[in-house]
Amino acid sequence: MPSQQKKIIFCMAGVLSFACALGVVTALGTPLWIKTTVLCKTGALLVNASGQELDKFMGEMQYGLFHGEGVRQCGLGARPFRFSFFPDLLKVIPVSIHVNVILFSAIFIVLTMVGAAFFMYNAFGKPFETLHGPLGLYLLSFISVALWLPATRYQAQGSCGCLVMILFASEVKIHHLSEKIANYKEGTYVYKTQSEKYAISFWVIFICFSVHFLNGLLIRLAGFQFPFAKSKDSETTNVAADLMY
Repeated sequence: MPSQQKKIIFCMAGVLSFACALGVVTALGTPLWIKTTVLCKTGALLVNASGQELDKFMGEMQYGLFHGEGVRQCGLGARPFRFSFFPDLLKVIPVSIHVNVILFSAIFIVLTMVGAAFFMYNAFGKPFETLHGPLGLYLLSFISVALWLPATRYQAQGSCGCLVMILFASEVKIHHLSEKIANYKEGTYVYKTQSEKYAISFWVIFICFSVHFLNGLLIRLAGFQFPFAKSKDSETTNVAADLMY
């Protein structure tokens, strides 16, 4: 492929990586990861509410990784509230999971920024080391997509972006994060989650996760072989050399 086309492809990949980094940074600070509605179960049971009467006991909230806001309703009117995970909710949330979500998001941002810099360096510079060349780009895109985590005798491959989504989803669905937030400092009333849907920031992470696969395809379009991929000719040469010995 002509060098000018390679520059264009590397520039496209660099711009995509940089846009992803900005997207993840924005998503990290916004309270738009999930939107949920909660029912004041205590109040609804007291008056035996049903149908449209339940609307008087239905609240809603939205939150991200650091803060959020919502409205509680238990038959006596709306009660707006705001909350912060640090330090307000540290005693009620699964702290280790929540911190890991933030940690992997930060790693995702750093690797994406470094990848964007390497793409631009390959487009406009003269890479002279393997780490700066196409193999380095494969490596960074791969690390951004997949981190190798050591186990006792095995290695489990996980993804930065995918880990962020999985950990956050488990925190919400398995550990019932929305209910814990809604019931925080509510001694009299008990709230139950009615519906939950992932919001813009969560899907930004998914899009950025997918872009790293696209970057790998762009590198391949530039005419570079995937790492550790050997052609048939090289394999034949290696076999012949082994036979000679």
